Amino acid sequence: MNLAWRDVRHNLFRFVLTCLGLSLLMAVVLAMIGIYNGLVADALNIARAPKADLWVVEAGTSGPFAEASKIPAGTRDAVARLHGVVEAGSITYQTVEASHAGRALRLYVIGHEPGRPGGPRAIAEGRAIGRSHFEIVADRKTGLRLGDRIRLGRNDFTVVGLVEDVMNSGGDPAAFITLADAQVLQSQLAPPAQRVQEARGAGLLQSADTVAAVIARLEPGANLAGVAHTVRQWKHLGALTQAEQEAVLLGSVVDRAKRQIGLFLAILLTVSAVVIALIIYTMTMEKLKQIATLKLIGASDRTIVGLIVQQSLALGLVGWSFGLMLILLVKDYFPRRVVLEPFNAAVLAGIIVVVCIAASGLGVRAALKVDPATAIGG
Repeated sequence: MNLAWRDVRHNLFRFVLTCLGLSLLMAVVLAMIGIYNGLVADALNIARAPKADLWVVEAGTSGPFAEASKIPAGTRDAVARLHGVVEAGSITYQTVEASHAGRALRLYVIGHEPGRPGGPRAIAEGRAIGRSHFEIVADRKTGLRLGDRIRLGRNDFTVVGLVEDVMNSGGDPAAFITLADAQVLQSQLAPPAQRVQEARGAGLLQSADTVAAVIARLEPGANLAGVAHTVRQWKHLGALTQAEQEAVLLGSVVDRAKRQIGLFLAILLTVSAVVIALIIYTMTMEKLKQIATLKLIGASDRTIVGLIVQQSLALGLVGWSFGLMLILLVKDYFPRRVVLEPFNAAVLAGIIVVVCIAASGLGVRAALKVDPATAIGG
């Protein structure tokens, strides 16, 4: 006879209601884990999409993702001539707000040279950019569809292709346009401001031919460190390997979000432990007379401890199961990408088991102190 199961059946409604409350807590914990995973995945996805071996950026900067970087567009030809470089391409990154279908749309616009490194890795629907101007390939999260027209700056762009899960670390969906269009977009001013600059004689056209970075792919077996060292000898340029670029992203761009989410997770797990401890303690105090009766008829302390610990584990694991099912059902409706790995769910289950065992300590202590004579005293 399992005493824990019989006690749960006796108070089934309260047990289910308690599990429901805990499942909401577990769903929030899993959501925070998934949001962090999604943040890291998005940040690395943008950096890995070009399949680059080397990033050439402005000297003294950490690359186009961590801070602003501007280098002459002609740098691409110089990099392409280096020994060991197979192909190179110029690329720009900028965040743009546009209006579409009566709503504001925030885009992470990537300018690239079609046919060179830097474009979308795979087209999910439609085709890649085929014209030199005014075509755009957008992520599905933008809500754009094939054939839609969207105004960026002073020009209208036609959506010719769609990609999936290409966003920056801030959750903004990506949109790919040609490098020439991107350079115009980043240097273009409103007409009044343009006239003022022209009246002042500012050489806007001279500064427009810049890019954020040049990405290079090396031939197999090429000396990556040697090529990077050669680039760094050009005093106005810096070079980052793909591994260094990813380390910058994780150590700088998403580091604060990682620590913040980690702190929030610790708080939620602490709250869960306190809630489970209070519930188990309350349930134990309500059946002290029954526990005293069990002791009177010869039940061992091990049986009493097993009753309380099993109920605590049942609360935690049922809450974890419901929470996991809930977050799997709703994760696609989050404004940010939520990535849940089986490893994350398994680790959280292990933590919940430890928390439940620790939280049952109060109930176990109260049960072991019960005097069997209480069962007779009424």
